Amino acid sequence: MSLEGRRIGILIEGDYFEPEIFYYQRRFAEEGLELRFLTRLWGQPSLTFLGHEYRAPLEVRHSFEGMDDDELRSYAAIIVPSGMVSDRLRYSDDPVNALPPATAFLQRAFAEPGILKGIICHGMWLVAPAPELVRGRRVVVHNNLYGDAVNMGAHYTDEDVVVDGDLVTGRSGGHCHLFARRIIALLAGARA
Repeated sequence: MSLEGRRIGILIEGDYFEPEIFYYQRRFAEEGLELRFLTRLWGQPSLTFLGHEYRAPLEVRHSFEGMDDDELRSYAAIIVPSGMVSDRLRYSDDPVNALPPATAFLQRAFAEPGILKGIICHGMWLVAPAPELVRGRRVVVHNNLYGDAVNMGAHYTDEDVVVDGDLVTGRSGGHCHLFARRIIALLAGARA
């Protein structure tokens, strides 16, 4: 079943894992999905981020900040990718009194059951300031984040990809093909 016209948002920042992002760019397009990279633009019309492995540039023109609820609901899925992206997105001007803007955006996405949430590998770092998002849910994370997931109250499941309702988690960036396949299957099933 074609997913033509549906949109996937991927949160992005510098030091991204190029093989994962390159895979998503091609694989989701094969299904007719529109891929949109979302970041914190800091008042700029666009920002260019460099990848981790090859320093490949990725220009981003879309921000999650200021996105209204109607636009948020236009996304079929929001994905937090692997690597250092989520650590960079966790920056907050006031870490004691305010959630990082990217975590606040993710919190809004979690409040929308019609949006599939995908978190892979170290992407779970972005959830740390709002652990209630995964508390009591089945997840998988990179082996290095096992303690983080348990401390957030999630139920670690030793599988490469885990689905818990509207939440899909993946073990590592190296499992992005399995993660993307599961997201596509879930979106196709929802469309059917």
